[in-house]
Amino acid sequence: MLLHADHALLPQGWVQDVTVQIADGRIAAIGPARGGMRVGCLLPAPVNLHSHAFQRAMAGLTEYRTAGQDSFWTWRSLMYRFLEHLSPEDVGIIAAQVMVEMAEAGYGAVAEFHYLHHGVGGAPYADLAEMAGQICAAAQATGLGLTLLPVLYERGGCDGRELAGGQLRFGNDLDGYLRLREGAARHMATLPPDAVLGQAPHSLRAVSPTSLAAAAALDGPIHIHVAEQVAEVDELLAHTGQRPVDWLLSHAPVDRRWCLIHATQMLPAETLGLAQSGAVAGLCPITEANLGDGLFDGARYLAAGGAFGIGSDSNVRISLSEEIRMLEYSQRLGLKARAVLADDRSVGRRVFEGMAQGGAQAAGRDAGAIELGKWADLVALDASGPDMAGRSGDRLLDTFAFAGDDRMVRHLWSAGRHIVQDGRHIARDGVRARFATVMARLASVL
Repeated sequence: MLLHADHALLPQGWVQDVTVQIADGRIAAIGPARGGMRVGCLLPAPVNLHSHAFQRAMAGLTEYRTAGQDSFWTWRSLMYRFLEHLSPEDVGIIAAQVMVEMAEAGYGAVAEFHYLHHGVGGAPYADLAEMAGQICAAAQATGLGLTLLPVLYERGGCDGRELAGGQLRFGNDLDGYLRLREGAARHMATLPPDAVLGQAPHSLRAVSPTSLAAAAALDGPIHIHVAEQVAEVDELLAHTGQRPVDWLLSHAPVDRRWCLIHATQMLPAETLGLAQSGAVAGLCPITEANLGDGLFDGARYLAAGGAFGIGSDSNVRISLSEEIRMLEYSQRLGLKARAVLADDRSVGRRVFEGMAQGGAQAAGRDAGAIELGKWADLVALDASGPDMAGRSGDRLLDTFAFAGDDRMVRHLWSAGRHIVQDGRHIARDGVRARFATVMARLASVL
């Protein structure tokens, strides 16, 4: 396939009237315009680096106050009750809808932090990786690139208490987890060659230090929730004498393979330590706002050269443009300043390029830039509308992030698969119909 972009963001900056050739899923050539499919603004399509697909079906169900002050922890108890009604087939259908929405929002792939493994009450399926297979089937049906991160979740807290209630569907000891991951690898073998398998020790409160080390010794990217909530920090302080990010940096081989999700509760020294480690900070601005997590120390972290990416986490709202907007606006509110995350580039461009590069790194995906040899994860924005009229360079991305929305996404390729065409995912109608059926059934029991 040959694309002719009026504007394209290459590693060296903006260029006009450029041709990009796709062959065998990769970017095969970049050069002066010489025909091809015409697009307005061509960008690298970022990876959505953190998703819990099944939580998409909860969107809109938790926006009311429970007894006392509502928090992440009350939200989590509602989530556990919701889990009692999800079958493997439900999870596959919900995941497909999530992937369609991600592609239509401009994401070229997803890193699925997959922790729903077992049946209600914790009974394993005959295929330990049945749920992982459903995620893989959704990726196959939608064409969205997948990094699958099976989650190790072995205890209810730092004190080693046993799992209970909804957590039983997540739980494995280390041996069981390794068998489950092997099963996930078999399901992954059915996917195209851009698919990646990694691992996700859930959090420092949910895995032992020994199991964390064993997970880190496996091949592939390593993702972990860390320092999302004040209560989590207090629990680790009480048991180890260290804060979560501080403990992780001093006890684990944190490097470019690692992605630390959230990290909203950090002291300045932890922020600088994370930036210097080479790991990716996995930010989820919409979910972090929805759950009241707190603010990531973005200005300090980026000034120190820290790598970052963006994910949709709970999938309460899947929107690439709104994640960029929320990230910057949260920094402005916290610091009472404007254009906080800009440097010599505008806010839109700096955040977009950062999330594209950091997301690819976190997903173990050879993408993140319009560059020869990389997977052709590409998104084309409509540059013909009145908001884009006469604009070029960084202003195109600023308009998308701060004045526009995901309706500007016209086409998307994931490893060369043209899965969004004229603003619609090619499998949208069928996926949406199946999702509506699941949602109607869940509404009758919740």
